[in-house]
Amino acid sequence: MSAADAANGPRAGAVAGAAPGTGLPPFARGYVPSPGAYDEMMAADGTVRPHWASFLKSLAMMPEGEVARRWRRAERLLRENGLTYDLPADGEGSERPWELDAMPLLIPAAEWRAIEEGVVQRARLLNAVLADLYGKQELLASGVVPAAAVLGNPRFLRPVYGIEPSDGNHLTFLAVDLGRGPDGSWWVLGDRTEVPTDGGYALENRIIVSQCFPDLFRASRVERLALYFNAMHEALVARTGRDNPRIVLLTPGPNRPGYFADAYLARYLGYTLAESLDLTVRDNRLFLKTIDGLRPVDLVVRRVAAEASDPLEVGRNAADGVPGLLQAIRGETVVVANGLGTALVESPAFMAFHAPLCRHLLGEELKLPNTATWWCGDEAAKAHVLANLPSLAITRAASAGTLDADSDSVLEGPSLSDEEIAALRSEIGAHGYRYVAQELVKLSTTPVWRDGAMTPRPMSLRVFVAAVEDGYKVLPGGLARITETRDTRAIALQGGDGSKDTWILAEGPVSTFSILQTRHSEPELRRTGKDLPSRAADNLYWLGRYAERAEELMRVLLAGYRQALETGTEEGSPLAHVLEALMGSDDPSVPKRPAGETIETKLRVLLSDPAASDGLVATLGHLVRTAWLARDRLSLDAWSTLNRFRADQVWRDLSFGRAPSDPGEAVGLLETGIRILAAFSGLGMENMTRSQGWRFLDIGRRLERAQHLIELLRDLLLDGDPEESGALLLLLELCDSVITYRSRYLTPPRIAPVLDLLLLDETNPRSLAYQVSALVNQIDGLPRDREMPGRTDEQRIALALQTAVRLGDTKALARSDARHRRPDLEDLLEEAARALPLLSDRIALTYFSHVDIRRPQDVAPVDQRP
Repeated sequence: MSAADAANGPRAGAVAGAAPGTGLPPFARGYVPSPGAYDEMMAADGTVRPHWASFLKSLAMMPEGEVARRWRRAERLLRENGLTYDLPADGEGSERPWELDAMPLLIPAAEWRAIEEGVVQRARLLNAVLADLYGKQELLASGVVPAAAVLGNPRFLRPVYGIEPSDGNHLTFLAVDLGRGPDGSWWVLGDRTEVPTDGGYALENRIIVSQCFPDLFRASRVERLALYFNAMHEALVARTGRDNPRIVLLTPGPNRPGYFADAYLARYLGYTLAESLDLTVRDNRLFLKTIDGLRPVDLVVRRVAAEASDPLEVGRNAADGVPGLLQAIRGETVVVANGLGTALVESPAFMAFHAPLCRHLLGEELKLPNTATWWCGDEAAKAHVLANLPSLAITRAASAGTLDADSDSVLEGPSLSDEEIAALRSEIGAHGYRYVAQELVKLSTTPVWRDGAMTPRPMSLRVFVAAVEDGYKVLPGGLARITETRDTRAIALQGGDGSKDTWILAEGPVSTFSILQTRHSEPELRRTGKDLPSRAADNLYWLGRYAERAEELMRVLLAGYRQALETGTEEGSPLAHVLEALMGSDDPSVPKRPAGETIETKLRVLLSDPAASDGLVATLGHLVRTAWLARDRLSLDAWSTLNRFRADQVWRDLSFGRAPSDPGEAVGLLETGIRILAAFSGLGMENMTRSQGWRFLDIGRRLERAQHLIELLRDLLLDGDPEESGALLLLLELCDSVITYRSRYLTPPRIAPVLDLLLLDETNPRSLAYQVSALVNQIDGLPRDREMPGRTDEQRIALALQTAVRLGDTKALARSDARHRRPDLEDLLEEAARALPLLSDRIALTYFSHVDIRRPQDVAPVDQRP
């Protein structure tokens, strides 16, 4: 170091442990901000901004490779949680895993206060605009807002006109997309007033990052999120006027973007996650359809578009929404937040009027400026746009979203050809009121962690606001979105490539409040969970069936591959009969397999052919998709266990038809799969409370196991000499009962004791008698009308079958006639084969029939692209 350097000391913003002469630690040495863009970490003179300095210092003190090690844990948590952004209904399976960056976005307290004040003002302004436009319409009469921008906007819902919320809040929730310009000031890119989604993702980001960097999180004095959610919840409860209201979060379902965020938030807040089909209106009152009948709903947190809310008055599709919902809102028997019609002020056209609206309605100047916006229905604005068309972004005046939104409707002037510019100029000239132009904003960059080093990427910030009892409250953080492109224009952030947690750095001690702590009022004690919607019960029922079906198929395949390893496969063997039955689909739409296939070919098809409708790939696909549908009812451990079939590379390879290279590898894979399913079953037995959801999960499992056992007994024992053919030993192996048999009998398998063990023994959890007895007990515990005398249809079916099995005589069942058939066994199996599907149908009719049942094959497949 020179004498001059020693005299001057370290430059401002230098970081302890930094590489000599750089002011940055080694992992940030190559950090070069984009020219002309504001950088969140580094000032224009190359120094580190003060609020980043201590963070970098703490990061630099970690051992080499520690950040990477911790982030591998975070990525594992994301995979185990099944965190995804998009499961569209197009059937293309384009679900995306949620991308979270290791480095948070840091915002100092003073800067955040300015953002907070501006966003709260914006919420007050937009709520006042909605109150006027759906009420007195003074803004239209005075000309502050042109009538064409409102009455010509399809998002202005005329049926909502005149509906006044009891507390005056049309706008309960708001999300504001912000970007920082080259001079460091924050600008509003757009508003989300219709469905302000993604708050659940911000919450999950916080949990993941704080778990991986707890020391950094505490040392940075980061503002907590729980106070926001608690204040929001208490305000919602207050709006209902009840101490313990029934609140549902209405989601468009797992085929739509943001479903994970909806499910996560509903679980965090203790709300019932519902879809439109779970709700009905009777006598102007909204009800939730549950397995125990209809239950009144007090408040709906709306996450569906208004057009999908009520097909009678505002919907375009009769299949969407809850018929009569708007009439229930008019009757003030239910509160819906946000109210219908709030999408109007989300339209980009309104951004052109925010400044005069703020002065007119609030008597204030706009604290957070919008990105420059021109509505082309104004002649002066249209002239400006036409003169500058090649340098602007153009979108529809009534479209949803913003310059950084997930939208294909934004046209970027610089990227258009001369012919396209000419066509657009002609269209705007003729129909200017349909279009909005916005300045192409250049956004700031922020550090991201890539390959062990920091590098800058463009970012925007979504901030969340909720109405509380004394106004509006802002979530102290938000969802930062980043893109891998170096293009810092806002339009380049469409959809984003990833996200970041946002840390608001407090100036003093931070609250340690948790929403899980006891609330102010003493809760009513209960031993059961919240109401179980019929849709959720149906999903759990089929989850049990598919879990059992997958295990049964794995055991058959495991027996086949073990036989191939030990003795070789033999055509005409008992195993060949079982495989033939598995591949003999009755569905006429399923192509028939060619005759003469070898056992090896059948094993390979059933194991790894995605086109085999009854194969393992298809069955596991149904299982994972059903678990996705029911995931808001599963524990994290249960979901993480089943999610291995989607997340682990070996199962992903299998889903693309990449079969194991030899029988030994197949045996190892199948043994692992059986252990995964056994773990899921164990979690259900040991960790699930004995609620109605658990009952339906177990009923599905018992029905499936019983039906599979009946098919095995039919295939292997009805005729011939199973003792000589080896069918008895195979049957014991497939039913996981070899050890049990050997512990009771010293002889090789004989038909009478095998039938007793697998058919009549109620102490064997693999027997038919055990399944039927379990079904009787579970069905007796289901909700029923206690005033109705006698037993229900499903109780009578299950009890009759239990009686038939209990009356079975082992010697008679084992006895064969002159044709070497066992008629008594055939009769009992036939009776059971008729009763079980009938029982399944009666359960569905009684408990699921008031919803349109969604089978897993109707759900867009989970993306398993490698």
